Amino acid sequence: MNYPLIKIPERTSNPRIDGLTMVMDKGLSIGETKNFISIAKPYIDLIKLGFGTSMVTPNIKEKLKIYADNEVPVYLGGTLFEAFLIRNQVNEYIAMVKDFGLKYVEISDGSITIPHNEKCGFIEKFSKHFNVLSEVGSKDAEKIIPPFKWIELMKSELEAGSKYVIAEAREAGNVGIYRSSGEVREGLVQEILTQIPQQRIIWEAPQKAQQVYFLKLCGCNVNLGNIAPNEIIPLEATRIGLRGDTFMLYLDKE
Repeated sequence: MNYPLIKIPERTSNPRIDGLTMVMDKGLSIGETKNFISIAKPYIDLIKLGFGTSMVTPNIKEKLKIYADNEVPVYLGGTLFEAFLIRNQVNEYIAMVKDFGLKYVEISDGSITIPHNEKCGFIEKFSKHFNVLSEVGSKDAEKIIPPFKWIELMKSELEAGSKYVIAEAREAGNVGIYRSSGEVREGLVQEILTQIPQQRIIWEAPQKAQQVYFLKLCGCNVNLGNIAPNEIIPLEATRIGLRGDTFMLYLDKE
C-alpha cells in the first residue's frame, strides 16, 4: 500500500493459499512479461499459459525463466494436456513439464470426454510429482452440468489429489458457471459452496462483473482466475473496495 487508508479489508499475503489471482498469459512477449512482472508481481499467484499457446510462443524458456526468477508459478493450459492425452503422449507431456521446470499442472476434460475415474487417476498420478489444478466443467455451451454433478466431480477430484479445483468459464467467461451472456449461474455457484470449501475453488472470472459478483459473495480473498494481465491492478483495487463497484462493501465494517 502506498498510503494509509482506514476500512480497507485485509488481503492475504504472498505466498497465498487463498485470495489467489490466476493470470491468463496468452502470448506476452519477453519485454511485455518483464514489464508486467515489474508492476504486478505482488498480486500474481499463478500464471497460466493459455490453452496451447506455449507450443507456438517464441523464446518460451526465456519467458519461463523470467517468471521463475521472480518466484511466480506457471502452468500450461489444460487444453494442452488434453491435446497430448488424445494423441497418447501423456509420458511426453510429463517429460516436457519437468524439462520446463514447472511445479504445477492442470488436468482438464473441457474439450474431450474422459471417463471421470480415468481423470481422477491422472490427478492421482500427477499429484505425486506436481501441484495439480483440475478443471471442472465443459467448454461446450450446450452441455449443462447439474449442480449435484459439479459437487460430485469437485469432491472426487480434491480427494484424488487436486490442490484446487477450477470452475470452468473459458477465457471469455461465457460457459460453465456462466450463461452465454456472461451472467453468473447464481444457483449453481451457491449450491457448490454448500459442499465445497471456497478456499479450494478457483473461479474463472475474466469479466469485471463476474469478479465483482464473487467479491461480494465470498469476500476480498476469493480465488479468481483467467484474469488478463492488464486487469491485475484494477482487480486488486476492486478487491479492497477502491473501485465504484465495491466502494461501499467495507465502509460499514469495524
